[in-house]
Amino acid sequence: MPDQQSTLRAHRRAETQRAIQAHAVRLFTERGYDGTTVNDVAEAAGVSPMTVYRHFPTKEDLVLIDQHAQLVADRIAASPATQPLVRRIGGALIESTTTVTGGHGGGDLSTSGQFLLARLRLMISTPALRAKHLDNNYALQQAIVTALGDDTTDPDAAFHAHAAASACLAAMHTALVRWAEDDGRSELPDLIARALTAAFGDDAVQVRSDAR
Repeated sequence: MPDQQSTLRAHRRAETQRAIQAHAVRLFTERGYDGTTVNDVAEAAGVSPMTVYRHFPTKEDLVLIDQHAQLVADRIAASPATQPLVRRIGGALIESTTTVTGGHGGGDLSTSGQFLLARLRLMISTPALRAKHLDNNYALQQAIVTALGDDTTDPDAAFHAHAAASACLAAMHTALVRWAEDDGRSELPDLIARALTAAFGDDAVQVRSDAR
């Protein structure tokens, strides 16, 4: 019973967090980031400002917090350790993005894909969010290196892993910006694959079986 109660609390917390963030992104998009207060978000979500801050310590976190790092880390942990680092990391970035967006662009975007696009537009257009986004990228880099596990047990291997992760994330950022500029019409996983290929060569990305 205690485990069930704990799981239920975690589920309710996650649901509350998603609801608050959805209202925040909608209001930021409609009114502008600077024109929307945390109190506005709390009122729209039907919770107190204290509840908002309990889930999102800063206003920037209302846009930036997500589960992408864990999704990428899980994909990396499940990938063959014999693969080159760039292919393991790049493959995880592509697979996790496919999960979020449904692998499609334009009107075929999933609800989570549309939400990602809205958040990305805010990150690009808002100076305060652009600055804080660098912190999120560093956290994602750390999650990637940790997920590589035994590949980073010595200093040289860790340095190699950090360098590979940083370079892959830079390529992904280029793809994300292009995707936002394209209003989500392109397939984001394909854009990331193209960016990785441009940076590392044709062998950096494994050809997907559903590629046309």
